[in-house]
Amino acid sequence: MTHQSDHRAYFFKIDTTIKKIRNALQKQLTEAGFDLTVDQWVLIDHIFRKQGISQNELAEMTFKDPPTVTRIIDLLEKKGMVERGPAAGDRRKFNLFLTKNGETIYNQAFPIVADIRRKGWGSLSDSDYQHFVRIMDSIYQNFT
Repeated sequence: MTHQSDHRAYFFKIDTTIKKIRNALQKQLTEAGFDLTVDQWVLIDHIFRKQGISQNELAEMTFKDPPTVTRIIDLLEKKGMVERGPAAGDRRKFNLFLTKNGETIYNQAFPIVADIRRKGWGSLSDSDYQHFVRIMDSIYQNFT
């Protein structure tokens, strides 16, 4: 027995939409002169919102595997945007903080990110947003 969703390529639609948004954001960041990838931005954004976050927690929150997070953090550290600090009670773990330079870059890049978000949302209403979130949460929960 088939289900109506069997022939609807909703995953493809979600994936292509995400790629379109990521490409637009990367283009804007590059044109504005930022030496920053979208993946680097995602980590900086999370660190900004939760200074002192652990690398493992950051990996979980961003759905990136720990080695990828380590590699990106290494790059951000070399760029002087992020610093590692020892975790309390465990010398093997590190907490992450934005440096002054990292905070400056965050504050300069955020308006570009906000513009991309606004452009993507266009003229959709708050009600549209609520429906969108409900549908995406439902799909997400189906895989949890």
